[in-house]
Amino acid sequence: MTATVLVVDDEAKLRGLLRDYLERDGYTVLEASDGRAALDLATASHPDLVVLDLGLPGLPGEEVARLLRKAGDVPIVMLTAKASENDRVMGLRLGADDYVVKPFSPRELVARVEAVLRRARGSRTHAEEEAASYGEGRLRIDTERREAHADGRPVDLTRTEFDLLAALASRPGRAWTRLELVGRVQGHTFEAYERTIDVHVKNLRRKIGDTPPSTVIVTVPGVGYKLGVDRDVDRDA
Repeated sequence: MTATVLVVDDEAKLRGLLRDYLERDGYTVLEASDGRAALDLATASHPDLVVLDLGLPGLPGEEVARLLRKAGDVPIVMLTAKASENDRVMGLRLGADDYVVKPFSPRELVARVEAVLRRARGSRTHAEEEAASYGEGRLRIDTERREAHADGRPVDLTRTEFDLLAALASRPGRAWTRLELVGRVQGHTFEAYERTIDVHVKNLRRKIGDTPPSTVIVTVPGVGYKLGVDRDVDRDA
C-alpha cells in the first residue's frame, strides 16, 4: 500500500532531499514550508504520516503538532535541532510518535517513517487482537478499535501511549525492560529512547488515574515496568 507523507520544513533543500529518499522507497510526498500550509494540506489530503520540523517560521511547530493531534491521530515524526532531554520530553508530550535530531541521515529518517507506519497500520500479535478488561473492570482495552477505558470512562491516548499500554497488557505481570518497550512502541530498538518510556508511562498513569503508589502500571526497579492487574477472564467481550 502506498503511503502519503507530508514533509513540513522551511528549508527547501532539506524538503527536496527527503522527497528524493522517500519517493525512492515508494512514498507519495507532499511538502509545506510553514505551519499554516501544513495544516491546510493535512486537512485536504489526509496524509498517512507527517514529518514535522519544530523550528518553523510563523506558526510554531509545537502548535502545529498540537492542532494535528487535536484533529486526529495521524502519526508525527518530529524534526528538531534541539537535542536536550527536556526538548525530547516536550515533543513526546505533544504526541510525537518519533523524534529525530538534526543533523540526521535521510536513510535513518526513512527507516523511522517505515517503522512508525508499520506500527500505525496495526501489526499486532494474535494475542492482542481482542478486547479485554483488567483489575475487575478497572481497565479495558480494545486493540481492534484502539480504545481504552479506565474505571468506565474513555481515555484519550496518543498512538504511542496506546501501543505501550497494549504491550504491557499483552502479558500482565511480566516485567518489561525499557528497551523492550521501545521496540514494541517504536517498531525498532534504540537505546537513546529508553528514558522516553518513562515520559509515556507518566502520561499514561495520569490519564488512567493510576496515582502513586501506582497499582496498574507498576515500576519494576532496575528493570522497567509491568501491568500490575490481572486479566478478567469472565468480563472479556
